[in-house]
Amino acid sequence: MQRKKAFIRTLGLAAAVALAATACGPQGAGAGPAAPSAPGGGSSSKQDDKPGAASPSGSAAQPSASAPSGSAAPGAKPLMANGDENDQVRELQARLRQLKLVSTAPTAFYGSKTTAAVKTFQSQHGLPATGSVDGATWQKVQGLTKAPTPEELRPPTTNEVDAPDPRCMQGRVMCISKESRTLAWMIDGKVVSTMDVRFGSENTPTREGLFQVEWKAKEWTSTLYHTSMPYSMFFSQGQAVHYSSDFAARGYDGASHGCVNVRDKKKLSELFDQVNVGDKVVVYW
Repeated sequence: MQRKKAFIRTLGLAAAVALAATACGPQGAGAGPAAPSAPGGGSSSKQDDKPGAASPSGSAAQPSASAPSGSAAPGAKPLMANGDENDQVRELQARLRQLKLVSTAPTAFYGSKTTAAVKTFQSQHGLPATGSVDGATWQKVQGLTKAPTPEELRPPTTNEVDAPDPRCMQGRVMCISKESRTLAWMIDGKVVSTMDVRFGSENTPTREGLFQVEWKAKEWTSTLYHTSMPYSMFFSQGQAVHYSSDFAARGYDGASHGCVNVRDKKKLSELFDQVNVGDKVVVYW
């Protein structure tokens, strides 16, 4: 405690105000402060990092994975489309991966990569290349693939790194893509290391833009949620890149309160030693 107080005094009043907002931790259901975490950092949230997320799978707003596979009527809402997020999308992505149309692990979010893969599939099989999944497309995908295993739906493998944002191409940069859910540590346009990340929920989103590392702490505890934040590198007031035991345990079934969570502690510890205060941070779609 004395060490933390002394550290805050050295930063001055303005920085101390920023420290008071180090609110990152596992996100619980709802928008308010998270309840104390269960042992091991777990919680029951199913929220994810994509804005405008669809209702969870099985709700009235989304078709379930067992919905009829017949062709959609003209003008009917597609079964799955850009912006949707549910378990049926996760299954679609796993099946598209079997067909080698995508290389990233399923995320359950229907974004630009899934749209492009669906368009390619539709073109290959004489279907209207809309990029959305209607009954005929879903039936064809199911007919050419097998039911995904649990490992295929939620593989432990590292996500494929997205194309770097142009702002990442010069200098020392933590280049963080919300689309691929990856962090790439880059120096003068060259990727040095990569790791999986997750973000805040829709209610507490991770800010996007160009930032810089403001300060670092190898050991830190959230001042609002009292959760451990090892290897914290703060870049936007209370938001930081840090290790998350909850992410390591539950993957994308949870979310932070705005921080960029990393699940590979060893990789992050190595990155922490390389990153300097003042290095750039770019968070982008």
